[in-house]
Amino acid sequence: MKKIVVLDGYAMNPGDLSFDGIEALGDCTVYDFTKPGEVLERAKDAEILLSNKTRLTAETIAALPKLEYIGILATGYNNVDLEAARNRGIVVANVPAYSTASVAQLAFAHILNITMQVQYHSEQVHAGRWVRNRDFCFWDNTLLELAGKTIGVVGFGHTGAATAAIALGFGMKVAAYTSKPQSQLPEGVRSVSLDELFRQSDIVSLHCPLTPETRGMVNAARIAQMKPTAILINTSRGPVVDEQALADALNAGRIYAAGVDVLSSEPPKPDNPLLSAKNCCITPHMAWATKEARQRLMAVTTDNLRAFLAGRPVNDVTRR
Repeated sequence: MKKIVVLDGYAMNPGDLSFDGIEALGDCTVYDFTKPGEVLERAKDAEILLSNKTRLTAETIAALPKLEYIGILATGYNNVDLEAARNRGIVVANVPAYSTASVAQLAFAHILNITMQVQYHSEQVHAGRWVRNRDFCFWDNTLLELAGKTIGVVGFGHTGAATAAIALGFGMKVAAYTSKPQSQLPEGVRSVSLDELFRQSDIVSLHCPLTPETRGMVNAARIAQMKPTAILINTSRGPVVDEQALADALNAGRIYAAGVDVLSSEPPKPDNPLLSAKNCCITPHMAWATKEARQRLMAVTTDNLRAFLAGRPVNDVTRR
């Protein structure tokens, strides 16, 4: 039996799922968390490594001579040195599109929270302000209707497309920055340049991968193109946004609000400027983590491993 080591299984399965399917495929050891200094000792005999975010550098891969397969418990695989794996003939398999619906759902959870001020007004009710109000209803913050407004979707892969579909259901206009030609976009979605998207959109929602080209893409100059009433949503990757520039714009009222699920460093450092920025709602990188999405993640991870053991690897990112 192959020796299987799961380096950081807690994120995918904090206790409400089962590793039985993976454990049936080999001699499996599951660790909830693995610190950088623990990787080599825990993985030294592994032929198969499963990892969510634990970094597997070229040096680490070189020090694991038995390693044949790395299964990523996620879609993103920037925690693995692909070139080092490719040079060793190690298969690296990811799990594409398992969290599409969940991420799009959280993007709109942020949008609805900001436009309808849900969290704020619930807090005011619990503070007794509705009880003391003379009228049958109470609000003291601007409420915004989505119908007719323009959402700019940056990146039109699975999640961007799902977010656009929800927006169309709300009666919004959808602009997309994508490499896809207009002929391949759904009805109601208009392809635009990035500058045009930031200038015209009432809401900008980021759904692009982190690459050298997208790192810091939403910088001070780009934010300056946005309407003062605009909202920025980020459920992609934290480093896509210059956080200081975003915090400065929020604090100065140059844009209206932001909702983010990702930050440049996670967990954030205490001095992250967005933690104290005005009108900035932050969730803790949880868009992917619905139970249904994690069940799909577990199932596809198991199927990927089963296919590899059968000599027919799938979702091998070293071949891209």
